[in-house]
Amino acid sequence: MTDEMLTLVEGGAGRMRLNRPRAIHALTRPMCTAMITALQAWRGDAAVEVVLIDHAEGRGFCAGGDVIQASTDAAVAHAFFHEEYRLNHLLFTYAKPTVAFMDGVTMGGGVGISQPCKYRIATENTMFAMPETGIGLFPDVGGGWYLSRLAGAMGEYLALTGARLDGGECFALGLATHYVPSASLAALKAAIAADPQALARLIEEAAVVAPPAAILERAAQIDALFAHRDYEDVLSALAADASPWAEATLGTLRRKSPQACKVSLRLVLDGRDRTDFADEMRAEYGIAVHVCQRPDFAEGVRALLVDRDNRPKWNPATAEGVTEHMIDTIFSPLSDDEAWTPLGR
Repeated sequence: MTDEMLTLVEGGAGRMRLNRPRAIHALTRPMCTAMITALQAWRGDAAVEVVLIDHAEGRGFCAGGDVIQASTDAAVAHAFFHEEYRLNHLLFTYAKPTVAFMDGVTMGGGVGISQPCKYRIATENTMFAMPETGIGLFPDVGGGWYLSRLAGAMGEYLALTGARLDGGECFALGLATHYVPSASLAALKAAIAADPQALARLIEEAAVVAPPAAILERAAQIDALFAHRDYEDVLSALAADASPWAEATLGTLRRKSPQACKVSLRLVLDGRDRTDFADEMRAEYGIAVHVCQRPDFAEGVRALLVDRDNRPKWNPATAEGVTEHMIDTIFSPLSDDEAWTPLGR
């Protein structure tokens, strides 16, 4: 166990508590390894009947993965993504019930450890997003699976824009299974640990009616503007829409990496045809390896997370400059000796 990831057993519950408050609990490779180790140990422990995932303190559940070093060192990036995706897959296939408490910032890597869980608790503090196109990456950690399964073109919209959702919106879209006030969480966790057999009932009793989801008011417009296979068609549709919202959304996309946007759109479209989550993770790892070889990831991290000048110089700088050949190369499978594998394989 690392001090940045607290793993313990309370009553009948295995507890995994993210503990990097100054980094909004961004995941590191050792944290992923600690979670894997705990999950594997609890899998055969009859005393552990449920797994609870939350953060120990601070304002966020998990702000993503700690990608600063990964953006400039390919070997570090490959090792981090490989381990993180193994954790994502282990959670997705875990036999015992898992509960994620998305109380606060839940972005990127935080999505990857919450969406596989059977129960996903949103609160009034939840701020959910997959903002990777802003750093030259793409909505990984299973994003191609989860976003592609949202209604209409919502997945395309969230993947491309990195739009933020509140707790009520997460519940309305199915990204959260329940909405529970943050003030009720401590008592709920204690009750689950004391009586894990009553897990479903306890969560239902703690849940309240979620607030209205503003995103649903935009659903029809999002479907009309984002239901395209070509990124240029999305941009054209937004440009032709005279509404202030479309104009603002187009401005948002103009600031994103054109390469990352094209990758993200194809990822969501491809994800709809996948039937095995392991295939999704294998594909995403290959994409990540190829993206790390191109300049936008390092440049995006520099501009938004290191220098913080928010002025990335994307290469290519326009959507038209990102050729179909570039995207096909990024999506090309890795060789068998390089490819991602689940735990135990």
